[in-house]
Amino acid sequence: MNIIVTIKQVPDPDIPPIHFKVDEAAGKVVPPPGVAPVMNGYDANALEAALKLKEAHGGRVTAITLGGQEARDTLKRAVAMGADAAVLIDDPNLREGDSFTTATALARAIEKVGEYDLILCGRQASDTDAGQVPLGLGEILGLPTISPVIAIESTNGGVKAHRMIEDGQQVIEAQLPAVMAVSSEIGEPRYPPLRGIMMAGRTQIPVWTAADLGLDDGSAAPKVQLRRLYIESREQACELVDGDTPEEIAAALAQKLREAKLI
Repeated sequence: MNIIVTIKQVPDPDIPPIHFKVDEAAGKVVPPPGVAPVMNGYDANALEAALKLKEAHGGRVTAITLGGQEARDTLKRAVAMGADAAVLIDDPNLREGDSFTTATALARAIEKVGEYDLILCGRQASDTDAGQVPLGLGEILGLPTISPVIAIESTNGGVKAHRMIEDGQQVIEAQLPAVMAVSSEIGEPRYPPLRGIMMAGRTQIPVWTAADLGLDDGSAAPKVQLRRLYIESREQACELVDGDTPEEIAAALAQKLREAKLI
């Protein structure tokens, strides 16, 4: 089973929010200096699921990401964990896009990779929490898409997915190829072994640009315009309600709530 896993490099979510800053003029999050970005957590779960399927059924796992040269570290980690190959899409016109841009670039890269049976993605990224790219991939490639998935079983000529819903789970069967957006319940990602880390250090990662993917014609231009990115300011205040008796305190509290139009 040949599997493609899409991966995103994100700011480390364990960094306390107080250390993040926003460049409102550029519309970008500025992570603290000296803290390296990491592989998106749900994408790591998707990679783990792909590696388990490869171990059970054979095949090949290819990791693909869209990002700058710094994203090589995340792809090398994927190779260290057990991916057979990795591809970096690096083009400034694509990096500054939206979910549509990302999904289009990944779809074209997947088509360029060639034969595949299954595409696994994380259900969403920890930096935006949008969860749009996996669904966009399915739409662009014309493939059945299931999200969020917590278990995957290979069937005769297809695949069975356990999909999480509000009050339980659904079991859905789909023909291959298909796209699945994986949730963390599918399993904890493994730690890269020393041998894998050494292999990743020698791995050659090809870099594809918009021209390589046939996207230098503007067909992956973003559909969404970011109007403003800012840190919400929150103010807290505490006011004590006086009164000689519980009844007076309750009446005074009710009056203040009415004035604030809360009741």
